[in-house]
Amino acid sequence: MKPTNHITFKEWAVVCEALAAGAQTLFLRKGGINEGRDGFRISHGEFWLYPTQFHQGTDALTSSAMPYWERVRDHPPLENRVSIRLYAEVADVYEVTDLDHLLPLKGHHILADETVEQRFYYRQPGLFVIVARIYRLPSPVVVTETTTMAGCKSWVEMPAELSTDELTPVLGEEAFSARRKVVESLLV
Repeated sequence: MKPTNHITFKEWAVVCEALAAGAQTLFLRKGGINEGRDGFRISHGEFWLYPTQFHQGTDALTSSAMPYWERVRDHPPLENRVSIRLYAEVADVYEVTDLDHLLPLKGHHILADETVEQRFYYRQPGLFVIVARIYRLPSPVVVTETTTMAGCKSWVEMPAELSTDELTPVLGEEAFSARRKVVESLLV
């Protein structure tokens, strides 16, 4: 793990809550509108999570996600502030080009079937499944959002590096490895 990092990955705040609780260890991503000509790519092997409110809603989630939704709803971010508390190390990346191959992942994430299908077919068929080990800080670091950080894009550079010294894993090594193997068995 890097000793410091300034790279962040934008993800719905409700998904960040599920990751923080250990309820999921993967991201289902297509990318934002402003991903550039080549589209979304896994540009970094480790990064901070940048929780966002854009496009998330209860209709996009499974019923099991409601406790995470309530936490997000009850603790809205301060204007132009981002609370950074989670860090991810990418373990595996799968580019899935057949929607039927994503169906077995139901129960391993909090997105509703319709949301997965919508993301899959956005622009062109396909979706990335990113398996990551999640770590958390003992207390969040609040970062002021700059204009370069705003917008619908996945990768954002913070103005300053944050230390990874105090991170602790959400799941132990054995639990994470078991989840990783299950996802691999469902996708390979």
